[in-house]
Amino acid sequence: MSACAPPHRLSRLSGADLSASVAVFLIALPLSLGIALATGAPLESGLVAAAVGGIVAGAIGGAPLQVSGPAAGLTVVTAELIHRYGWRTTCAITVLAGLAQIGLSCLRVARTALAVSPAVVHGMLAGIGVTIAVAQLHIVLGGTPQSSVLANLRALPAQLTRIHPGALLAAALTLAVLTSWPRLPGRLGRVARRLPAALVAVATATVTTALFGLRLPVVNLPSWSSHALAGLPDGPVLGIAAAVLTTTLVCSVQSLLGAVAVDKLATARPDLPPRMCRSDLNRELFSQGAANVVSGALGGLPVAGVVVRSTANVKAGAKSGNSAVLHGVWVVAAMLLLVPVLELVPLASLAALVMAVGIRMVSLHHIRTVTRHREVLVYGATILGVVLLGVLEGVGIGVAVAVAVALHRLAHTRITHEEDKLGAHHVRVRGQLTFLAVPRLSRTLHQVPHGARCVVELSGSYMDHAAYEALQDWRKSHTGQGGEVEIAGRAGNRGKEPIAEDLVSAHSGTVHWGAAHSGAARSGAVHSGAADAGAMRSAPAHSGAYPAVATASPVAPGASRGMAEAGGVAEAGGMAEAVAVSAAATAPTTPAVPMAAAVSAADSPGSTLDWSTTGPMSASASASTPNPAPAPVSTPTSTSISTPTSTSTPTLTPTSTPTPASASAHPCCRPWTPWWNHRCGRPGSAAPGAVESGRGGQGQLARGINAFLRDTAPHVRGELARLAREGQKPTQLFLTCADSRVVTSMITASGPGDLFVVRNVGNLVPAPGSESGDDSVAAAIEYAVDVLEVQSITVCGHSGCGAMQALLAGSGAGSDAGSGAGSDVGSVARTPLARWLRHGVPSLERTAVEGRGWVRLAGRAPADAVEQLCLTNVVQQLDHLRAHESVARALRERRLELHGMYFHVGDAQAYLLRTGDPVFAQVEAEVAGIEGLREQV
Repeated sequence: MSACAPPHRLSRLSGADLSASVAVFLIALPLSLGIALATGAPLESGLVAAAVGGIVAGAIGGAPLQVSGPAAGLTVVTAELIHRYGWRTTCAITVLAGLAQIGLSCLRVARTALAVSPAVVHGMLAGIGVTIAVAQLHIVLGGTPQSSVLANLRALPAQLTRIHPGALLAAALTLAVLTSWPRLPGRLGRVARRLPAALVAVATATVTTALFGLRLPVVNLPSWSSHALAGLPDGPVLGIAAAVLTTTLVCSVQSLLGAVAVDKLATARPDLPPRMCRSDLNRELFSQGAANVVSGALGGLPVAGVVVRSTANVKAGAKSGNSAVLHGVWVVAAMLLLVPVLELVPLASLAALVMAVGIRMVSLHHIRTVTRHREVLVYGATILGVVLLGVLEGVGIGVAVAVAVALHRLAHTRITHEEDKLGAHHVRVRGQLTFLAVPRLSRTLHQVPHGARCVVELSGSYMDHAAYEALQDWRKSHTGQGGEVEIAGRAGNRGKEPIAEDLVSAHSGTVHWGAAHSGAARSGAVHSGAADAGAMRSAPAHSGAYPAVATASPVAPGASRGMAEAGGVAEAGGMAEAVAVSAAATAPTTPAVPMAAAVSAADSPGSTLDWSTTGPMSASASASTPNPAPAPVSTPTSTSISTPTSTSTPTLTPTSTPTPASASAHPCCRPWTPWWNHRCGRPGSAAPGAVESGRGGQGQLARGINAFLRDTAPHVRGELARLAREGQKPTQLFLTCADSRVVTSMITASGPGDLFVVRNVGNLVPAPGSESGDDSVAAAIEYAVDVLEVQSITVCGHSGCGAMQALLAGSGAGSDAGSGAGSDVGSVARTPLARWLRHGVPSLERTAVEGRGWVRLAGRAPADAVEQLCLTNVVQQLDHLRAHESVARALRERRLELHGMYFHVGDAQAYLLRTGDPVFAQVEAEVAGIEGLREQV
């Protein structure tokens, strides 16, 4: 829907919206007055902006639960404009900034604002917070703030000698209540905390000063007949244009980031419909522009989305934009009816309130975040620029420093060379390998003696054509002189898998890493070697732990749905690193691969990748030519796709020189395992399936742990240390099958501390008191509900479940389900597995009673008896859950929810059970708008 389309029609007013509007109004009233005081504007202008922001932006906004009004982030900008141009021209600048926002929304560029580095945004807010706090300190002490931070700091010693005791008392009392109110203990404290701390703090200071008869400067609201409205801009054209640009930038970025933060809060509320949890950012930008036009025209402050009020709105139970509109109506009523009461509020109390807001804008959480991501320089430069020069200048400096840091990281490469005790030489490359590093790379490589064994370890995410050719030329020269060269990736795995030569783009000569530094990738990335990132909560925590895997496309008709359009999905220890490659019929493909895999392609200019639906993918190579000549790098190979049959999926065969037998993969090595490119043994050195000492499961485990300690542990150590200190606080119990294909962290995009996971064969929940009951599952449920106080429990089944197949086999209902433990089900169970599967008999009986199709997937019936039983089992285990005492008690108290989920392994598709309807609805994928949800104060 276009951002310039007619506004959304507001929904019917509900009691939740009414109560939420009152809560937000009580927060907005003192803050609006305080922000107006901090800017030096007429105090009534803050109330005008609050009313307009609530009514206009709330009625037509694209973020229904966001509340707009005068924001602390705009304080410095507005104060500077008033000081330079006067109040009436500042109002005109606000109108022009609103028109600019409307124009940008019609161009649908709202998401572009989210491309600004988080370090710049947080640095801007922190710089504004410092400026606010220093200025308001003078009012707290009974003085008058100066025009700049440096001037305020220079005047502070003199102000400390002229402290006004009454003003300091009112401010100290306000800060004390503001700090202690959220920490009131006990039941009385829970009731009292329903009143906003800001309102209670200001009210307490006002009553105290009135009782003691202190003579202090108080709020002065002049008659509305003398209220100043906007005038024609008066000043230099370039200065006015820069002011409009600054106001537009700060208002837009703060509002859009606030909308994203509110979406995150709304998603945690299950009672809200999906349309309330996803903002239309272009429409929100349009509404913010319209609100600024109206506010400026009526003599109000600039308007932006305010996270503090929006958070209170969501937590107070608001269900639509009606709460924001009503909060604006209450502000209008206060402007007309509560003027005598408002004029009792001491200015020192409002100044203390705004000073506290400014201090909180310098967030320790943000500082730790930018430190962890090595962006302290960007953060610090932005703060200094904002404090010393101004908001626009500071943001410009921050962006420039961020670009410089990014270029430095791209160009900086560390290359080391050392020799181990066995005489092998190790050349380690850390960073991006571009033409700038080729001279140092060549010097280092030529330090390796002729005929020596050398391992080149590449840990970067990018290699250009110049670096690729330099490395390949040296490799051919060194091996030609009797030396041995191995190319290792990030995990230290040897790059000798048979991968086609055309992994290097024929157009650009570059090699891409599919999920470089992302932590998780989504399938479907087309024409780019890098898939969409951001599926995991903490991307750096998984950086480099799971290299991307080469896939190929297009897929011929008849291929499995899991391969269609995406080119395949890698299941790698909880990470989905799907790399899709798009190619026209006559063009070469350009898959995304690790640098080590791309370099090793010279050993295997031809290969065959067989895609199979009945098991993990395997790589094999032809051995008809013992010593083929390496194919040139610049010559891409063509591909052919075999026609699928009823029992197989397409085979992608690069048509080029066959691969020598010495370079073919071991039969038990599969490229989609967590240890990508691992080797179980030298080809031909052992029978298929044999494991050599130190190179089998234990060797793989050791290499995987080594890669974790080297590449991932430094990123997650801080987060895990926090969890170790604070303890686990998961929000969900996730009960699923022990099947190795069901990776909970990958499916749910979760990280450490998110899920309390229970896995068993068949995702079964033994009913309380059942024969051969299992206390381990019941204990986990009790611990999750009563101790951890999780908010929801999800039972997740999956397609092709072996436990369900065994149940059908034991009952004689399935012809191809297999045999084994299931034959004991329903008779005397002789093995532990058979005894455990008896807890699935109620699901089997329910399927027989209800008949086929009683529970199904949305849009289609179950494919076979196994899928029907898998779906029925989820519903049945939810019934077993409700019978547990702790779960039943939590459900009665409305502090727990139960969810059913079904994961189709072959399609990589999740389904959620509808409430009150035995239908599993397909979860639709959403287009990723930004890499993360950036929160502000």
